[in-house]
Amino acid sequence: MSASATDRVTVIKPGQTYVGKQGFTYGAGASAETVGAKRICMNVLPMPPGIRAKAHYHEGIETIAYMLVGECAIYYGDHLEHRVLVHTGDQVFVPVDLPHVPCNESGAPCTWIVVHSSGSDQDGIVLLPELDKHLAERLGAMS
Repeated sequence: MSASATDRVTVIKPGQTYVGKQGFTYGAGASAETVGAKRICMNVLPMPPGIRAKAHYHEGIETIAYMLVGECAIYYGDHLEHRVLVHTGDQVFVPVDLPHVPCNESGAPCTWIVVHSSGSDQDGIVLLPELDKHLAERLGAMS
């Protein structure tokens, strides 16, 4: 078996970042953009306290996330009617096309390791501004 220039192991060093469609600054990991991945990617998502993603889903793409440090709530469902709290060491599976919003409601930063079944974590993102408004109104009413 002969190896081509694209048949190699690539190491991604910490320090590369980018801003994603959900409004977060990610730590760049293995993806289409960094290593030419086609069907899977993994990135680091640090979330400061009190911040939340934009409501979205990943069209046709599964997501698995591991909470490396901290805790974070995830609102999900067609109307973001469900909430689950994720702690250090927990893994989360988000099915294709499921609206969701990670929301760091804790007073401390948290850090996710996020894997998508696509070469780029920005593939297939559908933003849902109407759900952002709905969630903001609901959470405001709960305060």
